[in-house]
Amino acid sequence: MKTLAIIGSGDLGQQLAHYALSDLHYSSVVFFDDFSTEKTVNDIPVIGKTADVEKAFELKQFDELIIGIGYKHLAEKKIIFEKFQTKIPFGRIIHSTALVDSTAIIERGTVIYPGCIVDAQAVIKENTVLNAGCAIAHDTLIGSHSFLSPRVAIAGFTTIEEQCFLGINSTIIDNINITAKTQIGAGSLVIKSIDKKGLYAGSPVRFIR
Repeated sequence: MKTLAIIGSGDLGQQLAHYALSDLHYSSVVFFDDFSTEKTVNDIPVIGKTADVEKAFELKQFDELIIGIGYKHLAEKKIIFEKFQTKIPFGRIIHSTALVDSTAIIERGTVIYPGCIVDAQAVIKENTVLNAGCAIAHDTLIGSHSFLSPRVAIAGFTTIEEQCFLGINSTIIDNINITAKTQIGAGSLVIKSIDKKGLYAGSPVRFIR
């Protein structure tokens, strides 16, 4: 089996490492972290900083890469992905309890947590996280570098553009488009398309800032 490298050894990176190992996607994990001074995190070695990733790959210290940076830094997550996308293979973690239709497309660098449902013809673009229990209905597209919190529910024929954050238990009805770099607050209901980026919250949502 392969070794996975995760950029970021914080809470999200540790979760990804746990699923990578416990769900038997990878035999071992290493971290890269620009801010940690620790040599190991949860017994997983921190072998360098982001600047060291390419050299470590050349030295065969890992096989595939995933970015474990949280939802507050989606722009940085995109920058790092684009830096390495032509140089290093990106992995995927689709938890064994997730139900992913055979016609769905899950692109590289994406992580799908336990209990998610991804229906027919749905597309999850690269470098995206679907947290526990998300439901993505048929013919829906989730854009690159996005982060969906636990139990987000998205109906069919919906498009979520890149670098979006959807809060826990938010609901998006069918035939909706949400523009890039939009944040949807926890428990919110989206019943109309959103074409101006910003923070939206409420049931139904209203523009906050």
